[in-house]
Amino acid sequence: MNFDGAEGLEFGGGNIKVDPSVTAELPQGCRVVSTEGHGVSFWANTGRIDVELADGTPQSFFIKVISKELGKNMMHGEFESMSAIHALLPDFAPKPMAWGTYETIPDTHFFLCHYREMIDEMPDPHKFTAALAALHQNSKSPQGKFGFHVTTYSGNLPQTSEWEASWEAYFTKSMRWALDLELEAKGSDPEFDVLVPVLFNKVIPRLLRPLESEGRFVKPSLVHGDLWYANSGIDVGTGESLIFDACSFYAHNEYEFGQWRPICNRFGAEYLAAYHSYIQISPPEEDYDGRLDLYKLRFNTHVSALFTQNQTLREQMLGDMRDLVQRYG
Repeated sequence: MNFDGAEGLEFGGGNIKVDPSVTAELPQGCRVVSTEGHGVSFWANTGRIDVELADGTPQSFFIKVISKELGKNMMHGEFESMSAIHALLPDFAPKPMAWGTYETIPDTHFFLCHYREMIDEMPDPHKFTAALAALHQNSKSPQGKFGFHVTTYSGNLPQTSEWEASWEAYFTKSMRWALDLELEAKGSDPEFDVLVPVLFNKVIPRLLRPLESEGRFVKPSLVHGDLWYANSGIDVGTGESLIFDACSFYAHNEYEFGQWRPICNRFGAEYLAAYHSYIQISPPEEDYDGRLDLYKLRFNTHVSALFTQNQTLREQMLGDMRDLVQRYG
């Protein structure tokens, strides 16, 4: 966890003190009535702040707190990601309010948003994917390119976000970045000497170049960036689907589904089928399964880098790479 503690400002235990930098972002004239720890994060301390507005109305906010320069960058990336999603689909994401640095505790940073009470159930496939399809379809890259205007973090590791006009070029850079992080975390393996050159020289061009050849075009779509089931929920009050904890950038819309390929995920075939009732599979359709497996490799590589002691994740990533090389190398 990237959190060094915040003595005197802990969530729960009857504490109602919050840092002045946070107070400044709460509605003017409100009064904090309680704080509680809320949610689970591998990387940060998370809580709920309950307030009474000036007119007596109760309202709640979610806060995430983290330490050091790395934490500051993580909070900035999450704020920008969630702001981009909320601006397009305000019912699909909790409203971000602010990110910043504590006034009273050095090098401690926060992300603040509206609190939405959620139930831990899988969303309706058609309702959920209708919103996701709208996000992908209606978003427009400010550069007309792939990337994002700030660095975003999946877990506590950065993703490359520099703008590229070509999806193949952007994905290649992103895959190389993730692989470098994984090798730094777990060291080399002789098998990489054989597999990695084939992956970059043959597999990626074979699967991604046709998307942008013979008059075909890939629209840069805003993606959540880490859309596994635990980053979604159902709003108790409205029954509508919600997504959160985003690390967004503009990508090929199908990149989102690389995170749906691992066995541990609960977004199964019915969600993909529902999504493609709104947005058709990108041509050439015959490469669809291969593309999603390539995108899965990118996710699994990053996850292996995150959890440095878990060798099973390295084996999973190598298995993905072997499979792709065998099929497309």
